[in-house]
Amino acid sequence: MPTKSSSFIYQLKITLIDTHPPIWRRVFVPGNFNLYQLHQVIQAGMGWTDSHLHQFIIDSQFYSLPFEDEAQEDLDESLFKLEQIAPSIKCKFVYEYDFGDSWRHQIVVEKILLDDPNETYPQCIKGKRACPPEDVGGVWGYKTFLEALRDKQHEEHDSYMEWIGGEFDPEELDLIEINQDMSRIK
Repeated sequence: MPTKSSSFIYQLKITLIDTHPPIWRRVFVPGNFNLYQLHQVIQAGMGWTDSHLHQFIIDSQFYSLPFEDEAQEDLDESLFKLEQIAPSIKCKFVYEYDFGDSWRHQIVVEKILLDDPNETYPQCIKGKRACPPEDVGGVWGYKTFLEALRDKQHEEHDSYMEWIGGEFDPEELDLIEINQDMSRIK
């Protein structure tokens, strides 16, 4: 069940850095969500599968899930709320997903709004373009992937078509599906 919030609602723009044309989402997120919950929102909003490690980078400080096996220099993301780390509009920070492919997202606080009791949060209200497939090789691999899909003569066209299951539309964005995924975030 989506969260009914008593806090302020943050309007965030999430942009996948170095994508041209840009891949982005605009979301409403309760200010009292912690960074782990924000991670879940980004995963649902972008269409990632949460199959890789991630971290937030805010004012040169790293926030992530704690690991018992190693010396933890990162701060535990579950202990920090969005309203703490981004207390005002125009605050910016980075979310990195999949350290091998290094999908870096810029998060910008566009607005801080009063909660609408008739709405449920989180919620994706707008966006552009499909999320790149997992494990495609980061921004540069994605560019090669798209070139190969467009050109039937490309040496990797057939292997990419088989890998992706025969179909991929880089312009497709399904807000209904995104919001269904977001409705599971508590």
